[in-house]
Amino acid sequence: MLKVGLTGGLASGKTFVGEELARLGCLLIQADELGHEVLEPEGEAYAGVVAEFGAGILTEDGRIDRGLLAAEVFGAPERLARLNALVHPPVRGREEELIARFQSDHPDGIAVVEAAILIEIGRDKDFDRMILVYCRPEQQLERALRRPGATGAGVRARLARQMPLEEKKKHAHFMIDTSAEKQDTLRQTRAVWEALEGERRTARRECLAGEG
Repeated sequence: MLKVGLTGGLASGKTFVGEELARLGCLLIQADELGHEVLEPEGEAYAGVVAEFGAGILTEDGRIDRGLLAAEVFGAPERLARLNALVHPPVRGREEELIARFQSDHPDGIAVVEAAILIEIGRDKDFDRMILVYCRPEQQLERALRRPGATGAGVRARLARQMPLEEKKKHAHFMIDTSAEKQDTLRQTRAVWEALEGERRTARRECLAGEG
């Protein structure tokens, strides 16, 4: 099985690319979705996060309000590091479980993990290939501001904290520029998928030859 990391900055188009890779037949695991799941009342990170940040982050029905939680760590690197330490391990555990299940059913498939900070936390080394999605900075700002609850100050602060694009490029095997029309992004995504498929088929042939 081929393990692929899919990453990029805020509002760069990762999800759009990931969904197209899923349509083409890849297993898509979205780390953000897993992060939401582990923060649910029955999730692995819930108790630790509430103990760390207090009942003030809870809604009336006892769920974690992610907006309130984000406000707790905004501009506070130590608090953010603590939150990541509570959330990332169970997210990774769920991710590994999904990959193992997929590998059992599709031993020569392609599993794609979409996450914003794979490179920043050194996880690019966990993958056979890395895809970096990017667009122009002004487009990131424009796209991010369309999201519910987004503010100019908040978005600019998040963009300022991100690893520079040129640094990220050093870790990527494939790059997809989402600055143009969606059809252009789809064309690039399919080209990357075809390259991955080629690698997968080659690895499969080598494996069979070795068994013979």
